[in-house]
Amino acid sequence: MIKIDEDTCLRCLACISVCPTGALEEKDGVPVVNDKCTDCGKCIEACPADAISK
Repeated sequence: MIKIDEDTCLRCLACISVCPTGALEEKDGVPVVNDKCTDCGKCIEACPADAISK
């Protein structure tokens, strides 16, 4: 399962735009993973702050 470190996250939301399944949603300015996540890793690659991990 994808995990987002809110302390490291820049809130740029780049991860949301690259997610092919719509598994990331913005909530109060922070990306949140929903149950559509397939662990593809595209969000990890897109994150400029390395705030996303498996």
